Amino acid sequence: MHKAAARSLPSLSVRIDLDREGRIGPGKIELLENIQKLGSISAAGRAMDMSYKRAWDLVDEINRICRQAAVERQTGGRNGGGAALTPFGLSLVARYRKIERDAASAVRKELAALSSDIGKARKIAAR
Repeated sequence: MHKAAARSLPSLSVRIDLDREGRIGPGKIELLENIQKLGSISAAGRAMDMSYKRAWDLVDEINRICRQAAVERQTGGRNGGGAALTPFGLSLVARYRKIERDAASAVRKELAALSSDIGKARKIAAR
């Protein structure tokens, strides 16, 4: 058994279903954050070990399911342009992270109890 895995608490992952086919979760939010930080969709994709096409498809999906642009292309400039989050995109990331923090706070005690139960079961199984 890996010691670090035994000591880590279970964690909560938040996915928000906006409609039947559209959802926003940690991967899309991380992509948006990387676009804002790195200034391009391709750089954000590379930072997450995904192709430019996959990154662009996810951006397109985010824009489609939200029915407004979260990312906008920027043209020109020394490096030929890039991308940035729109005010809506910045708000989307901020709201998602707030929902994530609030949800994690709400379930912290239950996650700790679950971790304790799992730890006890592991000790019994190791006997």
